[in-house]
Amino acid sequence: MRMFRWFRHWPDWSGYVAALWSLLYGAAGLYWALGGGGYPFARVSPERSTLSILEPSRAEVVAPVIAVLGLAGAVAGVLMARGHGHGRARYALLGFGWLQAVTLALVLPDYTLIGILALWPVLLVFAFTGVPGPQHTIGNVLFWHRDNLVIIFFGGLLWAAATLAYQRRTGGLCLRCGRGDRAAGQWASPESALRWGRWAVRVAVVSTLPYEITRLAWYLGYPLGITSSFEKDMQRTPNLLTIGLCLGLASLGGSVLTHGLVARWGEVWPRWVWWKAGKPVHPATAIVPASIVAVVLIPGGLMMARVPLTADTWGTTGPGILWIVWGAALGAATLAYHLRRRSTCRQCGRGAATVEPVRV
Repeated sequence: MRMFRWFRHWPDWSGYVAALWSLLYGAAGLYWALGGGGYPFARVSPERSTLSILEPSRAEVVAPVIAVLGLAGAVAGVLMARGHGHGRARYALLGFGWLQAVTLALVLPDYTLIGILALWPVLLVFAFTGVPGPQHTIGNVLFWHRDNLVIIFFGGLLWAAATLAYQRRTGGLCLRCGRGDRAAGQWASPESALRWGRWAVRVAVVSTLPYEITRLAWYLGYPLGITSSFEKDMQRTPNLLTIGLCLGLASLGGSVLTHGLVARWGEVWPRWVWWKAGKPVHPATAIVPASIVAVVLIPGGLMMARVPLTADTWGTTGPGILWIVWGAALGAATLAYHLRRRSTCRQCGRGAATVEPVRV
């Protein structure tokens, strides 16, 4: 419980943690600029490469930029945590913070986060049994180039939290809920949020269908969007098609759960959850996992968009491009759910005291 209390105070410490992250990563950039080993964006063998936009690049070019941005981030993070800056200085800090957040969390990573999120139970098994196919060991799946992208991604999340806290602190808004003295726009009312939230859910569900259909087709022996030779290669790799089918089914399950963001059973536990039936669903139960999935989908989709799309290979990358749409729509649906479910803020006292559940 103490850990959760500590987390609830994220507006107070997120700026300092983001500054520390930037300082440490900037120090690593200085180390690489001076010739140190382990530069994570260097050219490596194809099986060890990622599809980050910085790979491959030269350390003597990129590493000094990392060092400078790390130092700037350390200074900016402390200023934001202390609430400094007015007028143009405030806008400059906000611009720097949001640019850091978007670049680190969404632009630089590849689909590594999606793989970890979807396959973490399998990866735990592979750590003991080995990985089927040419990779053999878990170290050939999670290597430094990919581990670095995970570090960068979490740095982006820290900067998003720090910048949001600074934006609220210097904008006269409640640090906990983001409400101010001025009434929110009509779009944020529970009724409006339900309307556009339903559209967001529809878009999210439709955008997953190409991925689910292609993976099911491959499992059943239909080379949809791939060549016959590529399909045979997958068939010769033990359990590869089964893993693909499981990912497709997981995507389908996610679509079903997405409906809960605009359905009554997403607010009140249904009868088939017998140990919870009739009890209110805590908003975090839906918001936290949906937000995580939404955020990790977008960098994977942007990565897929950088891969050449051909008539013979569209099944491998085409559905992944729609992860951008899926992530954005899921994020919007989650925001709508949050706006409908939030009640009176314990810190500022703003907001409605009760929220009526969706009626169907």
